[in-house]
Amino acid sequence: MFHVALFTPQIPQNTGNIIRLVANNGCDLHLIEPLGFDLDEKKCRRAGLDYQDMARVTVHSGYDIFIEAMQGRRILACTTKGSRHHDQINYQATDVLLFGSETAGLPTEVMDSIALENRLKIPMQPDSRSLNLSNAVAIISYEAWRQTGFTGCA
Repeated sequence: MFHVALFTPQIPQNTGNIIRLVANNGCDLHLIEPLGFDLDEKKCRRAGLDYQDMARVTVHSGYDIFIEAMQGRRILACTTKGSRHHDQINYQATDVLLFGSETAGLPTEVMDSIALENRLKIPMQPDSRSLNLSNAVAIISYEAWRQTGFTGCA
């Protein structure tokens, strides 16, 4: 199944919502430190409800450690600076959907390490800056899952 990765997430409620999301769509969640909060923080637990025990969450101590763990998988940068819309790619079940932090997105050095054709964006109105992180993860992860036939769905 897909992997969702959050690069230095800052808002505990978003991460809690995403924990709940991946528990429901079967993705593995990877959190790349430093985090802007403690995973045991009340806001994160509240947003994730009781889904934290049903989600597969791995915390990586840095981007290099994360890249090593994801070796052999295609990494797709999900960013407002993407080169094509998120529905214009053929997803593979082992893909990694990498999202930047709510406040800064993905840093230049991370973006530069990902091929231009693997940088995805969600279409928005011209004057819009970005979507909420948990909404963006939902949109792209469900499109990827849809393309693979909702494998594992009840």
